[in-house]
Amino acid sequence: MHVVGNIALVTLGAVIVIAVFDSALRTFVLPRGVSTTISRFVFVALRRVFDLLAREGRSYESRDRVMALYGPLSLFALVFFWMALVVAAFMFIYRGAFEVSTWSHAFELSGSSFFTLGFAGTPSGVAANILVFIEASSGLGILALLIAYLPTIYGAFSRRELGVAKLATRAGTPPTAVELLIRYHAINWNDRLPALWAEWEDWFADISETHASLAVLNFFRSPNPDRSWVTSAGALLDAASIAQSTLAIPWSPEAGLCIRSGSLALRELARFFNIPYDPDPAPDDPISIARSEFDEAYEKLGGAGVPVRPDRERCWRDFAGWRVNYDAVLLGLAGLTMAPYAPWSSDRSLRFRRRVLGSRRPSIGPSQPK
Repeated sequence: MHVVGNIALVTLGAVIVIAVFDSALRTFVLPRGVSTTISRFVFVALRRVFDLLAREGRSYESRDRVMALYGPLSLFALVFFWMALVVAAFMFIYRGAFEVSTWSHAFELSGSSFFTLGFAGTPSGVAANILVFIEASSGLGILALLIAYLPTIYGAFSRRELGVAKLATRAGTPPTAVELLIRYHAINWNDRLPALWAEWEDWFADISETHASLAVLNFFRSPNPDRSWVTSAGALLDAASIAQSTLAIPWSPEAGLCIRSGSLALRELARFFNIPYDPDPAPDDPISIARSEFDEAYEKLGGAGVPVRPDRERCWRDFAGWRVNYDAVLLGLAGLTMAPYAPWSSDRSLRFRRRVLGSRRPSIGPSQPK
């Protein structure tokens, strides 16, 4: 029975070490969004704590100050949890393989080896030395991963926030599609809208790559508490949708590509976080924007001199056909990230729920009836 217990301890320790290495590899190295049991446990457990601290009864400013710590703290908490698991795993291995006399001594030996302190006596033998070397390199490796990937994480964050800051100049804070289109018209930049759509197509592609493979980036908040990458994405997608459906300007393939790029990027993140959405909605499926809200936007654009198409009913149908491709995922991500107030996105993210249908994919144009 004693031998069986030692084998069980060694096996348990080995399984934990393998699980930690697998989690670290998938979290930092694997270039795709993969959630592991360990990382999911840490992020979900810590999020529950932050949700209690940032409960809805508090002002948004106080909630934002709390949630600003969630992303960075989650990243470090995950690394420290890995470290604690490795130390515990090697405790089991030392106790089972070399019959270290007490758990206290096993902890001392494991901690000393992991942090390369060397103050605890190592059991004699080649096998014991190999295990000590493996544990020491594990500790160095985990810390090296964190140090190596911090520049990558903050590089992606800076690129994202550069687009958010530029949009704030052009669409206001909080950003709105109507404000963006009015400002572009006022400075005679309607002919530059295609360049804006192309720039944000690249921005969405970058978001899809970085925020899916490094999921913690989704929770890194903007330096300005009134800005958010989610609400900025929503305002830009709505502006492109209105331009394609409502403005009396030349049709732009860049706008369609931007909407498709944004829809695919937001859907990829929604899949990672298990946010439900319809992969291929019909054009007349419900969206969170009311017809009265669209009519108000239409009147405001026309009142500012922006050229609009006369058939308002057709404009509404075409706009809804574009918006339905990203409506649910936009609101889901706004709620997940606790985004600041912005019209047509975070202002309805908690109260809007829509039925999930089918398993189809978004088209490059407005959704078409089957």
